[in-house]
Amino acid sequence: MVWVNFPKRIQLKIKMELSNMFKKILLCLGVIIFVSGCKSTLMQPSQEPLSINAPTDKAQMIFMRSAFTGQAIQASVFDVTSGTPEFIGIVSNDTKVAYTVEPGERMFMVVGESADFLKADMLANKTYFSVVSPRMGFWKARFSMHPVRHQGKDGKFTYESKEFKKIDANTSLVVAGDAALSWAKENLGSIKAKLSKYLPAWKEKEEHKQKQATVNKDDHI
Repeated sequence: MVWVNFPKRIQLKIKMELSNMFKKILLCLGVIIFVSGCKSTLMQPSQEPLSINAPTDKAQMIFMRSAFTGQAIQASVFDVTSGTPEFIGIVSNDTKVAYTVEPGERMFMVVGESADFLKADMLANKTYFSVVSPRMGFWKARFSMHPVRHQGKDGKFTYESKEFKKIDANTSLVVAGDAALSWAKENLGSIKAKLSKYLPAWKEKEEHKQKQATVNKDDHI
């Protein structure tokens, strides 16, 4: 831009207005991406129906996601109990992923632009549910995992609520195929970096906030 005949004060004002306009354009583009986009997934439809009965002497966690926003962004989930990310699956919009595990205390991680965590204390022969929810990030969606509880207990989602029943009805079971496993292997370095960066911050959260992100023993369906 040529600044001939413009006083410095006017030049500065124009620069500031252009900068603000550019920021607004970026924000609008981010919102458009966040609320739209075609669904894609590296997962495959399951050939078997979902069983809410956990395998004998095992525990089962069902991660499910159905939301209007962030549909084009994938949420990958991991078991990080051992300190090393173990790939569970990619939870695309309108899908659910089942994970069979040894009973006891677990720590799960969901990865988008950042990472968030869900602690769980799971009983043998029981099935638990967690709702994966997107929220606005800087460039793409961030995700949180919410425990599903029974009515009367503190929590965002309950088994008896219309919202949970709608999400359950709108989601189909998927499993990890070769494409998803290859993606997890290729991105392991980035996934480990997010674990190292965000888990310490999660552990420093206030106790009541950690409890909100904890699946209790009696939260099974």
